[in-house]
Amino acid sequence: MSGRGSGILHADPAVSRHRLGTQLRQLRQARALRLADVAAELGIAGSTLSRIETGKAPARASYIRVLLDLYHVTDPGQRRQITELARQGLEDDWCAEAAGLIPAETLRYLGLETAATQIRVFTTQLLPGVLQAPGYAEAAWHAARPGLSRQHARKLAALTGHRQQALASSGHLLHAVLDEATLLRPPGPAPLMAAQIDHLSALATTTRLTIQVLPLTTPWPVLSPPFTLLDFDGPADPPAACTAGADGRPALTTHPQTVRALRDAFDALARAALPPAQSARLITRLARPVPGA
Repeated sequence: MSGRGSGILHADPAVSRHRLGTQLRQLRQARALRLADVAAELGIAGSTLSRIETGKAPARASYIRVLLDLYHVTDPGQRRQITELARQGLEDDWCAEAAGLIPAETLRYLGLETAATQIRVFTTQLLPGVLQAPGYAEAAWHAARPGLSRQHARKLAALTGHRQQALASSGHLLHAVLDEATLLRPPGPAPLMAAQIDHLSALATTTRLTIQVLPLTTPWPVLSPPFTLLDFDGPADPPAACTAGADGRPALTTHPQTVRALRDAFDALARAALPPAQSARLITRLARPVPGA
């Protein structure tokens, strides 16, 4: 992995857990061992080991020692590297202060998003968090969770801002395909949406960011719920895909067939959407409507 990826890895426990789980799963499969049998060796439930292998849960140092012996990992450098990943995975996430307000799956996604070198996102109802202005972000959280107090909605909107700062500092590439409805139907009052469109219009000229709009008059090339694709800069981190589950929580997967299918869907949506320059002009028109129109 490059220096950039390694730096983020050391900064983000979610990424450490993701990488650790991938390596542990590969080591187990290389030994042709069943998950249930390995879990029994550790004295834990199979579901617990599954959560470790999928990066959803940290791994104790005592587990790692047993696993490395069981998988016949004798190289001192590899043992240190895996042990260090486990240690980093036990640290607090950069967004841990919101842990009581958002599910663990969302925290895990945010950590992986920060580490990604390329993010591709398709949305149909709300603008993606990485493009939201502060007022829009607060209204979006209220729309998604009507029971939130104003204080908690503001705290989560601030988290959205921190998320954007983390992404800006990481130098990622972002490609967003937006259904035009996301620009026309606000989650709050009209002035809020006007400010958001101004924000989006400014972002449309940013380097490393590609925004395309799928017009309402364009037939759907594929029918798909919103999703995000994450790519990383090293072979140790397989591409990941994220969709919204039935309860609204993000569902993360690195399953190659699922990731490939969503990548194909994104490519089809991008081909059907307006090119970036035309999309920018459309957003600018929405930001500066013609008087009396």
